[in-house]
Amino acid sequence: MLVARTAKVAVNSTPELAIFRDFSPALRNALESVQCITYYPAGAVLFVESQPSRGVFFLSRGRIKLSVCARDGKTLILRVVQPGDALGVGAAVGGRTYEATAETLEPCEISFIRPSDLLRLMSQYNELAMRMAEYLSQEYNSTCRELRSLMLSESASERLARLLVGWLDTNGDTKHRGQMKLTLTHEEIAQMIGTSRETVTRLLTGFRKKQFVQRHGSTIVVCNRGALESLITA
Repeated sequence: MLVARTAKVAVNSTPELAIFRDFSPALRNALESVQCITYYPAGAVLFVESQPSRGVFFLSRGRIKLSVCARDGKTLILRVVQPGDALGVGAAVGGRTYEATAETLEPCEISFIRPSDLLRLMSQYNELAMRMAEYLSQEYNSTCRELRSLMLSESASERLARLLVGWLDTNGDTKHRGQMKLTLTHEEIAQMIGTSRETVTRLLTGFRKKQFVQRHGSTIVVCNRGALESLITA
């Protein structure tokens, strides 16, 4: 059974979240008084789609996948949440159910705030209300980009190329240009681009044979970014 460890922890004791950056000392103290830090193992489910909102999850360490499931059982991974990001803001602020399922991909450290506490602090601190509004706007724009990428790409190879280039821009190794860690399975990659695991395996093999990419364990080296970008037409 997956067990989460919970503790009250000061905001300043964890890596600063981008969404909380530059808050006033008063607001930081207020957040400290209502948040809980929880440690989750890999494979833990934070919430499932259509579940009533329990609160907002702010990721300090680790990675989380957000996915939706169709009636036929097919799963689509919407995105992989990185440290500094938040989950469940829209559901908490709007009093709605969660629109996706969140599952940890690796051990995670997460700050949790209940909807009632978040809304109360938003009413008291304009800076928090503005930051939440900014976040919702960014989340909307990100979702539109992902849908555009999925719906307007004509082939699985184009969708995979777009995914790899996007990952390189956002999660590339700053010390080694063109490199990035790829810890998702072929099945999970397939769920991100709307295809099958077998297709992902075949495409990655083809990319390696053409010297577009190389793989060393969990490290992907993009040898020919231009070739990958040439596959992207939309």
